[in-house]
Amino acid sequence: MPALIARLATIAIVACVAAPAAAAETAATTSTTTAPVDANAALYCRNIANPAADARYARQADSLAKMEKELEARIAELEKKRAEYEEWVKRRDDFLAKADESVVAIYSQMRPDAAAQQIAIMAPEAAAAILSKLQPRTASSILNEMDARTAAHLTNVMAGLPNAGAKVGS
Repeated sequence: MPALIARLATIAIVACVAAPAAAAETAATTSTTTAPVDANAALYCRNIANPAADARYARQADSLAKMEKELEARIAELEKKRAEYEEWVKRRDDFLAKADESVVAIYSQMRPDAAAQQIAIMAPEAAAAILSKLQPRTASSILNEMDARTAAHLTNVMAGLPNAGAKVGS
């Protein structure tokens, strides 16, 4: 039914646009028949204006409904991707938490002199994080084996003192 109305509206629009031109051409050839043609064309255009507008609105409503369905489908797809991403982030965070625990466990089992050599060459923030998670006795043994300047710098980073992030040896 909407397709039929749309087709009729298109025909009506063409007729309403073409009727004045045809009426003017007919008026030029025969002046006696102009009045009925003009009146009939105007009457036809007036009568078809509302159904033509209704058909136009119906096409627009159908188009909007179709776009709305597409938008809802895209939103559903994005929600699915967001849930997938959140699951991935959760798995990653769980892995990192386990990795941190395992790294701390490894350094806690090492000899203090060997752990001190490895921690001394790490990034200060990472080294301080590992040392802060170790048992105080183990951390102090490792710091005791380090160069005094490096140990002091790592202690400052752990305490959060100003200029703690500066490079060791500066």
